[in-house]
Amino acid sequence: MVDHLANTEINSQRIAAVENCFGASGQPLAVPGRVLLGEGILTKECRKKPKPRIFFLFNDILVYGSIVINKRKYNSQHIIPLEDVTLETLPDTLQMKNRWMIKTSKKSFVVSAASLTERKEWISHLEECIRHLLTKTGRQPSTEHAAPWIPDKATDICMRCTQTKFSTLTRRHHCRKCGFVVCADCSRQRFLMPRLSPKPLRVCNLCYRQLLAEKKKEAEADRKQPEPICSTIPGYEPSSGDDSDKSDDDKADQWPADTEFYTSEVSWSSFHS
Repeated sequence: MVDHLANTEINSQRIAAVENCFGASGQPLAVPGRVLLGEGILTKECRKKPKPRIFFLFNDILVYGSIVINKRKYNSQHIIPLEDVTLETLPDTLQMKNRWMIKTSKKSFVVSAASLTERKEWISHLEECIRHLLTKTGRQPSTEHAAPWIPDKATDICMRCTQTKFSTLTRRHHCRKCGFVVCADCSRQRFLMPRLSPKPLRVCNLCYRQLLAEKKKEAEADRKQPEPICSTIPGYEPSSGDDSDKSDDDKADQWPADTEFYTSEVSWSSFHS
């Protein structure tokens, strides 16, 4: 079905409509072979409080953003390659039901659906797309994931020293390695984690010591390695690539008001059957 829809006019119109909703603030989404499979509103557990976000599932990426006017204007676009995604079902809490975690190497976060059926639909379609992509590329599932940030309201005290009480004057900070909510004294260090950012990031004292120990161990292992034989083959250069991940939180043209792209009876999201 995905291959059949890839080069159709209706698929091009659907993707163009999403691009119009994000406007100049979003990246182009139309590439050869890409198919928009479904969309829906999920509640994302953000640092300050849970917030509704619009999600679009393509056959190779997951796109989400903030809702300005539903079906007309979105901003704060985020694009996640599905090859990098791992899913984990989570238990309900008093505040949030039907939760699961979307884990990637750069950012991990928790979302919740309006119903259990909706959660099953999302997870089922996501897993199918991920499985298809990994089979196609021959890659193994990702095993390294960024730690999700614990919401600010989860604790009133520093989760490391357990002494500092947060207030209007005493700010909360997040360790980029473990995701804990910590005070300034417990997170004065910065450490370079290229997988997450090209710049050194704030980490708690415990994670800093662990990261230093890991770096020292890697350096010792490198010293024990024999000297590589220099290649004389001309024209070879090691390839490299990077990716950026902009921070979350809360600009876009109008969605064609009279265009009905989806005809599925599923109200929360429309997927091709």
